[in-house]
Amino acid sequence: MVKKFVTTLVLFGVVSTLNASPSVLPLEERATVIDRLLMDRVKTILPNLMRRSGIDMWVIISREYNEDPVIRTFLPATQHAARRTTILLIFDRGMEQPLETLSVSRYPVGKIFSGAWNKEEDGEQWAHLGRLIADRNPQRIGVNYSEIYALADGISHTEFDLLSKVLPKSLRGRLVSAESLAVGWLETRTAAEMQIYPHIVRIAHDILAEGLSEKVINPGITATDDVVWWYRNRIVELGLSTWFHPSVSIDRAEAPETSMTDWTLSRYGADVIRPGDLLHVDFGITYLRLNTDTQQHAYVLKPGETDAPEDLKRALANGNRLQDILTDNIKVGRTGNEILAMSLQQAKNEGITPSIYTHPIGYHGHAAGATIGMWDQQDGVPGDGDYPVYPNTAYSIELYAESEVPTWGKSVRIKLEEDAFFDGKNVWYIDGRQKQFHLVPRIPATQ
Repeated sequence: MVKKFVTTLVLFGVVSTLNASPSVLPLEERATVIDRLLMDRVKTILPNLMRRSGIDMWVIISREYNEDPVIRTFLPATQHAARRTTILLIFDRGMEQPLETLSVSRYPVGKIFSGAWNKEEDGEQWAHLGRLIADRNPQRIGVNYSEIYALADGISHTEFDLLSKVLPKSLRGRLVSAESLAVGWLETRTAAEMQIYPHIVRIAHDILAEGLSEKVINPGITATDDVVWWYRNRIVELGLSTWFHPSVSIDRAEAPETSMTDWTLSRYGADVIRPGDLLHVDFGITYLRLNTDTQQHAYVLKPGETDAPEDLKRALANGNRLQDILTDNIKVGRTGNEILAMSLQQAKNEGITPSIYTHPIGYHGHAAGATIGMWDQQDGVPGDGDYPVYPNTAYSIELYAESEVPTWGKSVRIKLEEDAFFDGKNVWYIDGRQKQFHLVPRIPATQ
């Protein structure tokens, strides 16, 4: 299966190279890849996730225009949302049998969920759902409600009541939260997906780097907002989408030091870019249903300069060291809060002023799974920070290291974010990470 995905990608020219224009699949081929990835996920990871969570039946219910976030991850590429009332029933029939996957709806859902309700023959939809569940006599019926994770809280009050009413009394007590199953489904990446994810992040890196170059930035003329809208337009030109509006902000020697709160509130605007500026970009794309999230820096050269000042480069190195500390502490079974506390303490012991706010990534940008800090919650994050790390999960390694920059006469935050994958033993960056500033303009290799 993996070979088929890779072959499809190569045939359509999507293996990107440095300094080459990012290339993407035409829509029809994207649909083929998306559907094959989904089929592979249902076969290879869903049975184990159901058994890990102790749920032998998962019922996912959505009405059109009020979709459960999880149901979108089960829809084929040609179906963008629920139709009427879409009900997916997934039943674990035992270790030696494949999952039973039914669409208790007016329409089948792709090739995975076969139609299991004919209105003219089976009568009212909800009553028929109740009969199907009773016939299978599941021990734990998972439905998507969660106090902690919005992405696992997709069933509405109305839908929960309707489901409860059509179940025999003996089964109503078996309704349980599918939070652990929903989060596991959303956060777990397959081998096939990890063949493709590096290309997706490479596209994002290529776009980001082009925006931080003389192709886009003319110092003294170009404003930060100009670069932001160049990114938005470039994403559309490539036939991609984004899950958040990019930001481009400036730090410079004469700018006063600001709190992280003030910076967060003021990073959108139209400040003209000047020589000597340190630029920060927060940027991401969505492609083949997977998301990226990257923060990198560029330095705008002054006349006569060929590189960024040494103390700024040391500040970047401190940021890279903080990344290493964090990723070295990511281990199976540790919670996000445990990883946060030990990483912050280790960084402080090494003389680094740290802040860590790392989140899972995949089907969603700010995805479900183990949250490792938030920028304004460095003492731990109740709930999703208490969730343990599992193998085969992806994270945006997001943080800053604050360092003194003597030539500027103040401290500077190097804010970095790179997408990474944890295979159960090691963390590796899906398409590398920034270790050198982008320079504006680029210096030819001959100089």
